Amino acid sequence: MGGSPFRPWRRHRRPAAVIEHVPSPVRRHIVSVPVGPDAVRQAREAMSRHLGEVGVAPDSVFADAVLLVVSELVTNVLRHAPRSPVADVGMTVGAGQLVVSVADAEPRLPALEPGAMGAGLELVAELAGEYDGDISAEPAIGQDGKVILVRFSLPSWAMDTPR
Repeated sequence: MGGSPFRPWRRHRRPAAVIEHVPSPVRRHIVSVPVGPDAVRQAREAMSRHLGEVGVAPDSVFADAVLLVVSELVTNVLRHAPRSPVADVGMTVGAGQLVVSVADAEPRLPALEPGAMGAGLELVAELAGEYDGDISAEPAIGQDGKVILVRFSLPSWAMDTPR
């Protein structure tokens, strides 16, 4: 039985496309705000300006959630780390995520287990969860203190369209 080399299952098939993995650029903004009565306002204003720079639509529901998280975390610094001279508030965007970080000089880590968090961190955890994110805490590197990290998956509908 002589067969032809013709293979009907390959007919009209295109070769597989080779997709080159190009990592998205990482953008990071950090601002130090003095711990005091204006800390929450200063942190929100600074992060609000940076939202537009990283492509998040400033008037989106997502931007509101991010700014509420900033407010709650800086408020916690005021309540639980009053001896911190500053709070370092950061926003890092890359690989489809937006991470809010707030660092202070208090080394005690907050309880992040369900039922053990205060109302502010409960709200932060719920907001992060709505965007497939989470909350964590870790000791600061090279100094006393801690960093609270809140991760969000970036929703495509919250991103500014390229101009």
